[in-house]
Amino acid sequence: MSTDKFNLCNEVSGEGSENTLFEQIKECASVTASDGKHTIQCLTIIGEIEGHIVSSSQNKTTKYEHIIPQLVAIEESQNIQGLLVILNTVGGDVEAGLAIAELISGMNKPTVSLVLGGAHSIGIPLSVAAKKSFIVPSATMTVHPVRMTGLVLGVPQMLRHFERIQDRIITFVTKNSKITNEKFSSLMMNVGEMVNDVGSILDGEKAVEVGLIDKIGGLSDAIDTLYEMIDKQDTK
Repeated sequence: MSTDKFNLCNEVSGEGSENTLFEQIKECASVTASDGKHTIQCLTIIGEIEGHIVSSSQNKTTKYEHIIPQLVAIEESQNIQGLLVILNTVGGDVEAGLAIAELISGMNKPTVSLVLGGAHSIGIPLSVAAKKSFIVPSATMTVHPVRMTGLVLGVPQMLRHFERIQDRIITFVTKNSKITNEKFSSLMMNVGEMVNDVGSILDGEKAVEVGLIDKIGGLSDAIDTLYEMIDKQDTK
């Protein structure tokens, strides 16, 4: 990311900055909203999470090298008081997804996530990383074992490698949500729901029922909760 683009992504929009606002959305998939009760950053995670390997130009992607410096800048900003993360992702690179999720989880500032459309695969750790999580009723979340494309060696060492990656995901998800290790593992290894795969598909209400997401809600609910969290932090 160039210096100019990095500065743009972290510039707080003020009065008369409509062009900057639109450029910020276009270049960074994020926007700083300063016209409400508090100044918050809205960050979108959409399409495929792109990691070390560049995805096809035909795919909508979220690039981790763009998201990570934005998260650092948001945490350090004196102007931004909270972070709203909006997700509609098919998943993608496990290492990149976990890296972003760990950064969001480790932020001191109030954070709220909202799942729209879907948060599948590695999108699940991203959706639970915030301090409070919401999902709309029509959204879905696909829980499945770790997959790998390309050449895979059919040896015990490779299977253990998959198990370790899977354990990292399970540990993060259960630590940052109300779902138990046993329940999440059973959803991941379910063989009775998906025709050509192993796993489970959860709609919004089911995701809340099993403890993966905190509440059913939309944009106004997520923003109201973020404002409440900011107010509580300000009074400390």
